[in-house]
Amino acid sequence: MTKDKGPLGGSLMRPFPAPGSASWPVVTPIYPSVVYASETPDALDAQYEGRVSGYTYSREGHPNADVVANLVGAMEGIEGGTLTGSGMGAVTAVLMGLFKSGDHVIGGNQLYGRSLRMMKEDLPRLGFGVSLVDAGDADAVKAAIRPETRAVLIEVVANPTLRIADLDGIARVCREAGVLLVVDNTFTTPRALRPFEHGADIVIHSLTKLLAGHSDVMLGWVGARDAAIAQRLDVFAVTAGLTPSPFDCWLAERGMLTFPLRFEKAQANARALAEAMVDLPGMARVIYPGRPDHPDANRAAALVGGQGGNMLSFELTGGRAAANAFTAAARGLNFAPTLGDVGTTISHPASSSHRALTPEERGALGISEGFFRLSVGLEETEALIEVITAAVDAANRAG
Repeated sequence: MTKDKGPLGGSLMRPFPAPGSASWPVVTPIYPSVVYASETPDALDAQYEGRVSGYTYSREGHPNADVVANLVGAMEGIEGGTLTGSGMGAVTAVLMGLFKSGDHVIGGNQLYGRSLRMMKEDLPRLGFGVSLVDAGDADAVKAAIRPETRAVLIEVVANPTLRIADLDGIARVCREAGVLLVVDNTFTTPRALRPFEHGADIVIHSLTKLLAGHSDVMLGWVGARDAAIAQRLDVFAVTAGLTPSPFDCWLAERGMLTFPLRFEKAQANARALAEAMVDLPGMARVIYPGRPDHPDANRAAALVGGQGGNMLSFELTGGRAAANAFTAAARGLNFAPTLGDVGTTISHPASSSHRALTPEERGALGISEGFFRLSVGLEETEALIEVITAAVDAANRAG
C-alpha cells in the first residue's frame, strides 16, 4: 500500500495496481479478509513491533478502517484515530478503556440518551463515581471536581435541546485541575468546530450521523491529542472487539467525500426553516444555534460563528395529540430517532431518546410532549417549509 493525500486532506490508501495493470481503482476496494498472511515469524514480529506496516487480523485493524480514521483525523486536525462499530463504541472505549473503579467522571446533564444511561447506571454499577452537571456552567463543572476526578464528557451542542456548552471555560477548568476533557462533536461536526483547538484532549464522533450521512452506516471514531492516550484507546477497542466491518467503513468513506456539500445545504435549509417557523401559530419556541434568540446566542456566536448546523428543535403549544397530528401530517418526512440523513427526520424525545426519564425530569430539561428535534436534510427549501407549515397547522387543529 502507498499513501497519498485525499481531497479532504486525509491520508487515503491507494492500492497497488492489479497484476498486469498499470492503473488503479478510483474507488477504494473493500477488504473483507479476516486474516492477513505473513511470510515468516520474523516478518510477523516486525509488524507487531512497528518496524514495518501491515495487517494481521481484522479485529486489530484493516485497510478500510484506516482510510476512514485518517479522513476524520484530518478533519479534526490530528493523525488518525480509532474506529469503532458505533458512536457508543467510541464512548465506551473512552470510559472503559481509560478509567477504573474508584475514578470519578463528570458528564453534561444533556448528553445523548445512551451516554447518559451509561453514566447513570453502568458506570456506578462498576464502581465509578459520576456527577452530571450543566455543561453551560463552567463553575458548576469546577465545583463537581474531586481528587479522584479523571475526565469531563460534554457535547458542544446538547441533544436534543441544542444548548451550547461553555467549551472554553470547561477546558480551562480541566486544564487547571489536570482532568481530561472529552468532547462529543457529533452534532457540531468539524465543519463548524474543531474541539482540539479549544483545549479538548479527546474527541468522539458517531459517524453514523452527518459525517457518513445516508442512514446505512453504524460507526464511531475517537481520537486523542496525546499519543499514549490514543494507543490505550486503540488497544482497548481491539481487546473489546469494537472493530467495525470493512463494508461499513467503505460506505462511510463514500459518504464523507460529499460531507462538506451536504453540510452546507442542510445548514442553509435549517436556517431558512427556523426563520419560517418562528411566527407560525401554535409555535411556543424555535431553538436554532444560528438565531439571535437562542438562549446561548453569545456563546454560540463565539464558538461556531455562523455555523448553526443542521439541527433544529421546537416546541408546539399542544400536548401528545398535537405531536401525533404533526408527525402524521409531515408528508414525506420520516418520524425516526436519527439524525444526519440526506432527508429531514423528525424526533420526539419524550417517546424516544428521553422516554426513560419521568415527566418531571424531562420538564426540568425543557422537554415537553410538544417538543421535537429536526435533523434537517437536503430537500428543496420551499418544499420543506411548506410541509412543516402544514404539519404545524394540523397540530394546532388537533391540540
